[in-house]
Amino acid sequence: MSFSKKTTVLIVDDSALIRQMFSEMLGSQPDIEVLGTACDPLDAREKIKQLNPDVLTLDIEMPKMDGLSFLEKIMSLRPMPVIMASTLTQKGADATIRALEIGAFDYVSKP
Repeated sequence: MSFSKKTTVLIVDDSALIRQMFSEMLGSQPDIEVLGTACDPLDAREKIKQLNPDVLTLDIEMPKMDGLSFLEKIMSLRPMPVIMASTLTQKGADATIRALEIGAFDYVSKP
């Protein structure tokens, strides 16, 4: 009998509703475990150290530090898979390209 390790995720978004939606959506997948959520990059930094997630979901527009700046820090200090999420539309095209250049591997538009 073998047990495969679940992919662990930390959800980073300043919207409580989005954090809840992502937690429910991802948590319902049998191969994903949501370790926790963070409301901004400073909170996320501490939770990454504590929880050591495999993957991060990251909002672009947040208080204290924007998601792209935080993504740059993550990729230089602790590279990991990051899925960017944003409500940005037309002007978000530049942000999308920048996120992919920095190292995000996917980009989703929030509902």
